[in-house]
Amino acid sequence: MTPTRTAIPRFISAGEALTDLIRQADGYWLARAGGAPWNVARVMARFGIPSAFAGSVSRDNFGDEIAALSQEAGLDARFLQQHDKPSLLAIVHETAPPRYYFIGTDSADLAFDPELLPNDWTHSCEWLHCGGISLAREPLRDRLIGMLESAKATGARISFDPNFRNLMTAAYDATLARVSGVADVIKVSDEDLRGLFRTRDEDAALAKLKALNPHAAVLLTRGAEGAELHIGGQRLHQGSPSVVIVDTVGAGDASIGGLLFSLMNRPEADWQAHLRYAVAAGTAACMHAGASPPSLAVVEAVLAQMA
Repeated sequence: MTPTRTAIPRFISAGEALTDLIRQADGYWLARAGGAPWNVARVMARFGIPSAFAGSVSRDNFGDEIAALSQEAGLDARFLQQHDKPSLLAIVHETAPPRYYFIGTDSADLAFDPELLPNDWTHSCEWLHCGGISLAREPLRDRLIGMLESAKATGARISFDPNFRNLMTAAYDATLARVSGVADVIKVSDEDLRGLFRTRDEDAALAKLKALNPHAAVLLTRGAEGAELHIGGQRLHQGSPSVVIVDTVGAGDASIGGLLFSLMNRPEADWQAHLRYAVAAGTAACMHAGASPPSLAVVEAVLAQMA
């Protein structure tokens, strides 16, 4: 189910869309459009929620591909900006384990201007999602935080996925605290916890994260072990069903998308049910190659297999 492009977006994901350049075993490079905030927007649109990606890309071939894929996904085109600046690139020169760096000095993503968005966007937005490396890059960081705080002030709920990358040094700690403080939902993986808090003690890292906002629900994904949801002193767990794993790219983005979709469409459900949907969506994303969002039909089929 794809929303019409004229629908007012109930869901907006803000941050970066980029191109991953991934070195293959034969020495060739694979270009793949990505960026966690952009992926989450496409997940929500695939689930039938009128959605937008708020960010900026180049007018070069990489940016044009992202714009075309955004249109194909049914994202509201008024929120995507294009500028005559270079594309933001992630150079993944090794994949096991991942080794990467970013090329993006004065790139198009940094030119994003929230003042160019539709004037009434905060009145239609029910959830604003943000995260990724955009919050570690100036001047984009301050603009996105302004969006988050404006949306929060007008009644929107905030979802935050830090999505740890090597740009997030100790200098990122203040941003992590500030954005966590306004979030209603925070999504992290076990790897995120270790990276964000620079420790192998995941329990201590989780405690530090929860202390930044005791009222937020924390979705903690654990790969093949499923996920946990921490809310109001509760720790809920949901295991992953047994499926053939093709590719784990985009699984975390699908997981937070599944949780937010459940919260938006089934507000009467309990947190365990919301967690089940998050795990089902993340699992469904692993059943095909790349970060193409799973359909609701596939998610529901996975959900039916879960204990």
